[in-house]
Amino acid sequence: MIRRLDLASLSAAERRALLSRSAVPNNDVLGHAAAIVEDVRRRGDIALAEAGRNYGGGRNGTARLPTAEIAACADRVDSALVAALRDAAYNVAAVCRDQRPNDCTVEVRPGVRVSRCWTPLRRVGCYVPGGTAPLPSTLIMTVVPAQVAGVRSIAVATPARPNGAVADVTLAAAALLGIKEVYAMGGAQAIGALAYGTETVEPVDKIVGPGNAWVTAAKLAVAGSCAIDMPAGPSEALVLADASADPVFVAADLLAQAEHGPDSQVLLVTADSAVADRVVAEAMRQLQQLSRREVVEQALAGHGLVAVAHDLEEALAFADAYAPEHLTIHLADPEAAVERVTSAGSVFVGAWAPEPVGDYASGANHVLPTGGLACSTGPLSVEDFGSWRQVQRLTREGLAALRPVVQQIATAEGLDAHLAAVEVRFDGEGAGE
Repeated sequence: MIRRLDLASLSAAERRALLSRSAVPNNDVLGHAAAIVEDVRRRGDIALAEAGRNYGGGRNGTARLPTAEIAACADRVDSALVAALRDAAYNVAAVCRDQRPNDCTVEVRPGVRVSRCWTPLRRVGCYVPGGTAPLPSTLIMTVVPAQVAGVRSIAVATPARPNGAVADVTLAAAALLGIKEVYAMGGAQAIGALAYGTETVEPVDKIVGPGNAWVTAAKLAVAGSCAIDMPAGPSEALVLADASADPVFVAADLLAQAEHGPDSQVLLVTADSAVADRVVAEAMRQLQQLSRREVVEQALAGHGLVAVAHDLEEALAFADAYAPEHLTIHLADPEAAVERVTSAGSVFVGAWAPEPVGDYASGANHVLPTGGLACSTGPLSVEDFGSWRQVQRLTREGLAALRPVVQQIATAEGLDAHLAAVEVRFDGEGAGE
């Protein structure tokens, strides 16, 4: 069921092909999602409702849920679950509080000061998937950093189930966090409504949150008009293991990630063939007990991989080149491996750090880069909910000191107006005076 290969036997072209992937959906999905988004931009609520009926995720009437309906869900959900959601939100907030950027000022030279200033965004939209399972954890992961950042207006969009209702547990999480603006809408049409607004949905400055290929494609389609966090594609996990690893733990970690959906990517990388054999056998045993067995089987058959490296050095190099969304390290010396990691969305170190704890409880964010983007993009954080600006303050003496630099570069570029904007301030004076 799980494809297996020997890394050392791969040609350079085969290795590139293995590493080459993208969080961006195929061109057909990109085109269709862009058309849906454009229709919502032009026709507003009518197009939003039609798309909800045609593609799912909507409900009869207005998409916005009454605040009383949101508040009531907190009472319908088991108190132990509410307590768990509260603990998860507390932990995320604890991590986020240390992420808020600090302003700074640099005096480049006497009379020339440049400041870097950060302020929270005015309004954001948090997309919370709910197609195959409710995800209150994603609501927490997107809303809490926005709140810590100081965003005053937060809208949540999440798909309704076929009966038109949004899962109680998702709305309970919203109520717990004081969110009163929730829309029952999903897919590309939800992204279009958040980005451009409709008669009943106020547009946002930025859209955050994971989603399926249609959501990702729609985020890319609106990116020129509305900021997005990242194009997060299918979920993925890479596990590094050696002979010290417990195959029961390793197999469980792989299956947990495959459970997300049939397009989930799971990789085991090891320099020990015997480890690979034990983990695969254990995964097949555990698979029989899973309620989402069919989904996991599809993920393993379509996107599962066991890669056997020549040695640990090759295994580490491959893992870093792959830049996985989740990287779990089951090695005798995990900390030495962590020091080598430069490209991964979220890293789980050792036998007692299973990936699901990062999805729910550790305080780390589970909105992460996929498709190899972890080589240049990090997890969703407080900084994503604000914007930076530069502020420059110059005295006459400071400008005079920089005048020769502007004269030389503006002249070389042939931009006379640039030069004149400086020179006019020194009319009647000699160059450099």
